[in-house]
Order: sequence, then structure tokens, then C-alpha cells
Amino acid sequence: MQRTTPRRSLLARPAVVALAAAVALTATACAKTEDDTSDGKQSGTAAGAEQKVATPKPGGKSCTLDAYGAEQIDLKNATVGFSQSEKEANPFRIAETRSIKDEAEKRGVKLLTANAQSQFSKQISDVQNLLAKGADLLVIAPLNSDGWDPVLQAAAAKKVPIITIDRKINADPCKDYVSFIASDFVEQGRRAADEMIEATGGKGEVAILLGAAGNNVTTERTKGFKERIAEKAPELEVVFEQTGDFAREKGQQVTEQLIQSKPGIKGIYAENDEMGLGAVTALKGAGKKAGDVKIVTVDGTRNAVQGVVDGWISGVIESNPRFGPLAFQTLDTFTKGEGVPQDIIIEDGAYNADNAKQDIGKAY
Repeated sequence: MQRTTPRRSLLARPAVVALAAAVALTATACAKTEDDTSDGKQSGTAAGAEQKVATPKPGGKSCTLDAYGAEQIDLKNATVGFSQSEKEANPFRIAETRSIKDEAEKRGVKLLTANAQSQFSKQISDVQNLLAKGADLLVIAPLNSDGWDPVLQAAAAKKVPIITIDRKINADPCKDYVSFIASDFVEQGRRAADEMIEATGGKGEVAILLGAAGNNVTTERTKGFKERIAEKAPELEVVFEQTGDFAREKGQQVTEQLIQSKPGIKGIYAENDEMGLGAVTALKGAGKKAGDVKIVTVDGTRNAVQGVVDGWISGVIESNPRFGPLAFQTLDTFTKGEGVPQDIIIEDGAYNADNAKQDIGKAY
């Protein structure tokens, strides 16, 4: 998603997808968004808030039914199983699940759902149960990237195609799973670093609130951030790294420790909004004022964007959770026997002081 207010290249830098077939999916990748409310009800999508596929790179690999070894099926008559990784308290997960459910309802497709409640062993058993209940197709938001062999073997035995979203399974595309749909997480880290460099002037000590261990999102967001800092701001030093598990409460606890051990910290890179909002709470509790410590986060939740408006957060790099339309369009195209990209990378926008107030309606 591209913002209308230019600010260097932060708001207009698309991630690169490795497959030309992604263009065909772009037009259908529109979804409903949610208000930041506790009841989970959604409102209509704000203009420009839908997922869009990034400009594809010619020569990328695709996957077909024949190559995958699956049987042709009419999506309208199929049962789709959706496995969510984390409890729906995090706004990202709320919006993601709602998007999947809304699109299934819109298409008249039977949907079975399960939530692993952030327990990997439960997610494995959840997906196995979805298969036992008759799921013909699977959409999985993985908690971890490794350890999926039992599920992959069970799905292969039943010839059930798998689409993964938002986190990657470490397995072979077009063999173990059909497609992976997500943001470019390394690029998100780079863009977060650009925002941090601008906010701090490229000098001082900064901390990283790491996401949960064991998945590609944390690894790649960290990699991109450190690479860009080393390249563009060698006087900006990462002096503290600790996991906040993508959770607000943990982000607050870690930041409280950070303030004690590194009282001169100049910036905090939180690898998701929830940890960043926890950091804001910790800074307020320590008597800090908005802007005393520069915070940059990744996601694009409404509360975080409001934090930009209020001056507590310097920038938010978007990670769009509205996967429903793109996931179902990928399944539809694939089940008709047409090729789909093995990697589908979406564009992400950003929020900062230049555009947060006017674009907050696009947040989730």
C-alpha cells in the first residue's frame, strides 16, 4: 500500500515479488478492515487499505496442480481449513482472521477454523484435526517456521494443498506447500532503520525489541534493520536486544529493564506494534515525555498510528494483515489448474508525522 505523502522513499518503496503471475492476483486483493474495538466487528475498508501485490520480477517460479500432485477441485464446493497461530487479542491477528472469514463468507465457501493460542504443539494438532474433519485446502498462519513435518506428511497423503500466510514454513515450495503470501520482512527492517536514522540523526544508542524466536519474521526484520544501520549510520549503535515475543506486556517489561540498564538509550526498534506500545507505557511510567526516546515499530495498528499522531512513536512500517481476498484468489486460481506464484509479496506503506493523522483510517 502506497501513501500519498512522499517522505524520502519510505512510503513508496515496494517489496519485490519473484513471480510474474502475481500481477493477475493483484486486482482481487481487497479486504475489509476493522475498527480498533474489542468486539471484533469490522467496518468497511478505507480507500487504499487493501493488500496489493508488489511489482513482480520476471522469471519467477510458479506452482500448478500437476506439479504439486493435487487434484482439481471447485473452490465453491470445497472445505477450507484455516489455522491461526496466536490468540486474537493482537489487532494483527484479529484483522487477519476476520479477513479470512469475511472472504470465505463472501465466496460461499465452507470454512473450518482453529486457533493455536500461541502453542506450537496445539497448532500441529489443530491442522491435523482440520484434515480429519475433511478440509480440502489449508490456509496456515504458522507460529514457527520449523517443525511442520507431521502436518506436511498428513496433507501430502490426502493431497491437500497448503497456502501459508504472514510467516514462512521452512519446507519446499510446490512440494510441501503451494504458495507463501507475506510482506518482505527484510525490507520492513530496512525501512524501520531508515526511520530510526532520521528520528535520531543517525547517532546514539538504540535497542531492539525482538519478536518471537523460531520464525522468519523476527530473523528477517532484525537482519534488515541491522544491515541498513551498518550501511548508513555506523554511529548508531545497537546496544540492547531482547525478545518481547510480539506481546505488549512483554514489550513493557523488557523496556522497563532497558531503561534501568541503559538510561541513555536514544531509540527503540520494536519488531511489532504491540511491543512498541508496551514500550510507550514503560516510558510514560518512567516519567519520560513523548519524543524523549524515538520508537519505530512494524505493523500499522490503529493504536500505534495514534501513537505517531501523539508524538510517542516516530514511525510505523506497515505489515498488512488483510490476507483473505488474496489467499482465496490464490486457491481459486490454483484449483482451476492455473499456475500461481510460489512467493507472493505484498506492498506495505508507512505512517509517520507527515501522514499519520490523515491516514489513520487505513490502519487496522
